[in-house]
Amino acid sequence: MTALPWAEEGSGLRLAVRVTPKASRSAVAGIIAGTDGRSLLSVRIAAPPVDGAANAELIRILARQLGLRRSDVIIASGETGRVKLVRLTGEPSALGEKLTSLAGRAA
Repeated sequence: MTALPWAEEGSGLRLAVRVTPKASRSAVAGIIAGTDGRSLLSVRIAAPPVDGAANAELIRILARQLGLRRSDVIIASGETGRVKLVRLTGEPSALGEKLTSLAGRAA
């Protein structure tokens, strides 16, 4: 079984994400293995990686799919790379269930 790309952290979750910008449409694509072997949530983003547009789109998509405010989704590291660490503020168990469902629908 693939390890989950998220872990409980404080009052929420820490989520490892791999972003593919300039996709035909924005969507969660499922869980993938990164080059270092860790699990990542793959997210396709229609916006180009210019002037933070892809990061803003990532925040918008995750917030909408998880029922969070955009202010509850923070890119903690990797702002200029494809692999990002995102902090989600909210009930960890509820967020974990939503992410499991979201990743399962995308697979």
